[in-house]
Amino acid sequence: MEEKFEKIERPVVPAVEEILGQPFPVLDDGFVRVVDYMGSDESIVQAARVSYGRGTKKRHQDRGLIRYLMRHQHTTPFEMCEIKLHVRVPMDTWRQWIRHRTANVNEYSTRYSIAIDAAYETKPEAWRLQGTVNRQGSEGFLDREQGEKMSEREKELHRLSREIYEERLNLGIAREQARKDLPLCTYTEAYWKIDLHNLLHFLKLRMEAHAQFEIRQYAATIGEEIVRRWVPLVWEAFQDYILNAESFSKLELRILSALYQGDKEKALALAKEFGWITYKDGKLTGNIERLEFEQKLKALNIPIPW
Repeated sequence: MEEKFEKIERPVVPAVEEILGQPFPVLDDGFVRVVDYMGSDESIVQAARVSYGRGTKKRHQDRGLIRYLMRHQHTTPFEMCEIKLHVRVPMDTWRQWIRHRTANVNEYSTRYSIAIDAAYETKPEAWRLQGTVNRQGSEGFLDREQGEKMSEREKELHRLSREIYEERLNLGIAREQARKDLPLCTYTEAYWKIDLHNLLHFLKLRMEAHAQFEIRQYAATIGEEIVRRWVPLVWEAFQDYILNAESFSKLELRILSALYQGDKEKALALAKEFGWITYKDGKLTGNIERLEFEQKLKALNIPIPW
C-alpha cells in the first residue's frame, strides 16, 4: 500500500533572513554574524508533539508548550534547531569560548594563513582590578591616570610583537613558528555551529554577571541580536525561567522558611551549622556560597539576618 506523507517545508524565519551575513560588532574589532540556521519555534513544538501537522494548535498553545519544556528542562526538542555563526574574537576570549565542547568548530589557522592584523585594545578607564572574594574574576577599576599609562604600554607591546612577527615572515620563518609570540589579544575567526539547547547553556553561563566582560559582550550580542529574532518564544521562556530566575538549595529554603516565620535566630543557627558564619579577628569572613545567597535575599528585598 502506498503511504502518503504531507509535504514538509523548511522553516523560514523572516527576522533571521533579514540579518543573514550581517555582522554585529562586538568589542573594538570583533563581530558575530549568522551564516545559516535550521529550525524555528515551530520546529521545537513539532518535535515535542512528534507530529508533522501544521496549524492544529494556536500560537498561545505553542508558547505554553515551549514554556513548559523550558520550565521542566525537557531539552531534547530544543536540539532540533541549529545555528551556524561566523565570529571574530580575541584569542584569550576564544580560549574560554572553545571550552564549550558541544559545538562544531572550524577556526582560522595561523599555520596556513598570516595572523589577522588586529588586536583587542583596552581603554584607559577599562583596566579591571583583581577580585578579592571571587578570585577568578575582577572587581573595580584602575584609576584613569595609571590606566592611560597601561594603555600606552599595551600599544607598544602590540606594535613590537607584530613587527617581530612580520620580520620573521619576511625572513622565511615558518608561519607555525613565527606566530608563537603573538599576544593573546590578537583576533581570530571561526565558524561555530551549535544546537539551540547547547547554545542556551552557553548563554546561561556567559551572560551571567560573573562571566568575564569580553565573552559576556559576545554572549549578549548572540542572545539579544540573534536568538531573540530566531526563536522569540524560546528567548522569552529562557529569560523568564533561566537567565533572570533564581534557584535555591535545600539549606537556602530552610533559611527562607525560618525568615518567613520571623525566626531570625533559627536562620542564623542554620547558617552557622553549615559553616557560612565564621569570624576572624572579630570580623565576619568571606564565604562565597553565603554571599551568593545574600545577593538572592537582596533581590527579594529581604533583610540579611546576620
